Amino acid sequence: MEFLSNLTFIERGVVAGVVIGIIAPIVGAFLLVRRISVVTESISHITLTGISAGVFLGTIGPLFQNINPMYMGVVFALIGALITERLRDMYRHFQELAVPIILSTGIGMSAIFISLARTGYNEWYTYLFGSIVSVTVSDVQFIIFTAIFVLFIIFLFYKEFILSSFDQEYAQVSGISMKFINFVFALLIALVISMSMKVVGILLVGALVVIPVAASVQISKSFKQLILFSIIFAQVSIILGLYFSYQFNIATGGMIVLTSIMVLLVVLLLKSIKR
Repeated sequence: MEFLSNLTFIERGVVAGVVIGIIAPIVGAFLLVRRISVVTESISHITLTGISAGVFLGTIGPLFQNINPMYMGVVFALIGALITERLRDMYRHFQELAVPIILSTGIGMSAIFISLARTGYNEWYTYLFGSIVSVTVSDVQFIIFTAIFVLFIIFLFYKEFILSSFDQEYAQVSGISMKFINFVFALLIALVISMSMKVVGILLVGALVVIPVAASVQISKSFKQLILFSIIFAQVSIILGLYFSYQFNIATGGMIVLTSIMVLLVVLLLKSIKR
């Protein structure tokens, strides 16, 4: 991928955003059907714990200075996703408890690591709210490779994901291991959040997964349409969000989320007019 090194920082941001705008809504569509969209919030906050831990380690000595906080975030996201799934299994009749437990843990640990790291405001601003100018070549490569891997897993287990999302009892009767499928899906959620955080920001990545799907479900008549319209809405939100973010020098993630909210409002308005 030598062509990536020839791209300007704006072009890198657009490429990263477009790729994220394809993957995030696909996973978001499955989350909607499973009624666990809020899980993205808990995993994103535990991802912040990993990043803050990586930044802190980089300040305590030269041995840890080469550790990329972004990759620490990926590790924590994977661990957080697995623990979330385990908690949902333990609290079988109160599965929503897993979200506040992981979210609160992530925020608490992040606050501790951030206070210990004592780094500058700009570094945390980029991680929390995203920045189009901070996307490096290695970031784009990570996003592209992760997206390919996520798409491969979805293609490989598409039938299992569909059955387990719409009817878990039938999936179990059909011989599908729900624990394994839930494990794989938890990993996909963690990877999507990890690949999106540099552009959208950790605190706002859940919105990119959920809001385009929320708009799409208003007009979709099938699951495939849900995915298709979600991708379209996500692409519109990301491209316009990146443009306005650069033009007005404001937070990339915030602008993308506001744009996606505007798309949702337009869809709701048009649907109400048709009624």
